[in-house]
Amino acid sequence: MRSIVLTAYGEAPYLTEVAMPEPGTTDVLVRVVAASLNPLDNKLQAGYMDGFFPLTFPSKMGTDVAGIVEKTGSLMSRWRVGDRVVARLAPTAGGAFAEFALVPEDQLVLIPEGIDFDQAAGMPTAAATAWQALFETAGLTAGQTVLIHAGAGGVGSFAIQFAHAAGARVVATASGDGIEIARRLGADQVIDYRAADFASAVSDADVVLDTIGGDTQQKSFGVLRRGGKLITIVSPPDETLAKAHGVEAAFVFHASDGKRLSTVMKEIASKGMSPLIDSTFSLEAFGEAFARQASGRARGKISIRI
Repeated sequence: MRSIVLTAYGEAPYLTEVAMPEPGTTDVLVRVVAASLNPLDNKLQAGYMDGFFPLTFPSKMGTDVAGIVEKTGSLMSRWRVGDRVVARLAPTAGGAFAEFALVPEDQLVLIPEGIDFDQAAGMPTAAATAWQALFETAGLTAGQTVLIHAGAGGVGSFAIQFAHAAGARVVATASGDGIEIARRLGADQVIDYRAADFASAVSDADVVLDTIGGDTQQKSFGVLRRGGKLITIVSPPDETLAKAHGVEAAFVFHASDGKRLSTVMKEIASKGMSPLIDSTFSLEAFGEAFARQASGRARGKISIRI
């Protein structure tokens, strides 16, 4: 089968022929229809995540996958050939950017009716990260105010929709056409971070979701009320600053979780939400897709159609 493979940190990933995987007793072989890119893919390729996710080369790439069950490793499996499924693969295993992917059966989730493969493939990492940050970690509830940075990005676009559906007041930062996108997704207030200082426009927020880090994270402590919560998905927060502002701070390190993904998929389907799709590329054009993800200019998710 064909797969995108990385042979060393810093090298360009490329399309090549690899052996077809065979499912073990707890695995399912999925015929991939669509997969999606994440910033993590670029970080893995550059070697920035070696301390957390050391790769063994040659390494197949890709974590977010949607497709059709081709074969199960056990006659007792609850999955059946032809099931439409979605999953997040372990970053060290990869394999989403391929014609077939081997998935642990407890990580598979049925794709709800009304959601296509490109949409489903855009959900596992971005949507589940937003859910984990807002509800499992921050405990966001109706009536609270949340500031979401990079509202037109992959995680940010889901976070806006989730927070809006939960009855929170949503403030987002964005720029360019991302401003209108954030409004359309449900943000009550959108701050053009290139033209205005969000730190002057927001105060007494209950929650901040930091998807950027650096100076943005540092300045975000000041917009929270005392007792508020800063949740970052970029890097561990400055605990000294958090203490000085009288707020809580937490770093969300997302891990694959089939139960969480199932909850998220059901929520998205029941509320009529959808991922923000930036663009769709073929497997043969993976290099272009990878470069666009690395540019940081994508509005939402980049899909790879197999």
